[in-house]
Amino acid sequence: MAFSFLNQELAIDLGTANTVIYQNDEIVLDEPSIVAIDNNTNKCIAIGQKAKLMQERTNPGIKTIRPLRDGVIADFNAAEMMIRGFIKQVNSKRHSLFTPNLKVVVGIPSGSTEVEIRAVRDSSEHAGGRDVFLIHEPMASALGIGLEVLAPKGSMVVDIGGGTTEIAVISLGGLVIQDSIRTAGDVFTSDIQYYLRQQHNIKVGEITAEKIKIAVGAVIPDLDEAPEPFIVRGPNLMTAHPVEATITHDEIAHCLDKSIAKIETSILHVLEQTPPELYSDIVENGIFLSGGGALLRGLDKRLTDKVNIPFHVADDPLHAVGRGTCLALKNTDSYPFLMR
Repeated sequence: MAFSFLNQELAIDLGTANTVIYQNDEIVLDEPSIVAIDNNTNKCIAIGQKAKLMQERTNPGIKTIRPLRDGVIADFNAAEMMIRGFIKQVNSKRHSLFTPNLKVVVGIPSGSTEVEIRAVRDSSEHAGGRDVFLIHEPMASALGIGLEVLAPKGSMVVDIGGGTTEIAVISLGGLVIQDSIRTAGDVFTSDIQYYLRQQHNIKVGEITAEKIKIAVGAVIPDLDEAPEPFIVRGPNLMTAHPVEATITHDEIAHCLDKSIAKIETSILHVLEQTPPELYSDIVENGIFLSGGGALLRGLDKRLTDKVNIPFHVADDPLHAVGRGTCLALKNTDSYPFLMR
């Protein structure tokens, strides 16, 4: 096609914690979903990693916003600024006088309401998308893991993101049973903050709690390879004097216990409603874990023991939804589950 440079295709995994954009099968952007705004002019001054560095370190003239909460757009203006800014970053590598015709596929949580779906579509269109397709995240995740989603057999995915945990049984290109709960990465982070306040009398911010989760995050106390303990420093809640505490993985396993139990309950609830033929397929193939939460140490083992069905962590679980969105972009004509 002569004017192919005028057409551009992007697959966007718009996550609560991170936004990943794929173009021509490769990741062209992977940044935190956060915007920094000047309070006086309401203009965007930084997005992504630059804005993340400002988070919890701003003065009254600047505010940082995470436009997505619980997997859906909570702040429409900020979301639009962020999507527009990210698309601009991707395009800054292209030298073209014309604005390309933009075709995008965006992942959305399976429990999204009509209003939430419209918010994503409108934001994408306002940011320059001409052709906007939407795909449910568990479906994208299954595609990204490499499951045969169009086959007449049951596959089950548990995608633990930043804002939501998506649980779905998929067959013949549709979600047979799905559940979307708002217990995910952000909740784990606030669990850790609460635990440190209660047990160690230390006040820590979201960023430090996130570091602890990555360094020593676990869901069972007895791991084959235990991570090194994490030393955290912060103000004592009573005296405001600096104190430090050594946090081990079994403490984190204890503090995340209730939240993980909620995810277990939801998985069992979905399995209860699954038709028997699909259930037997799932027992045979196992259940697949994706999303950042799948990186918690011992999660597959704990869930396997609880549900008695083997759980497998996807390769590179963080980018499973992005990869699936990318595959969907290539097959927009042949996949029946894409929403326009």
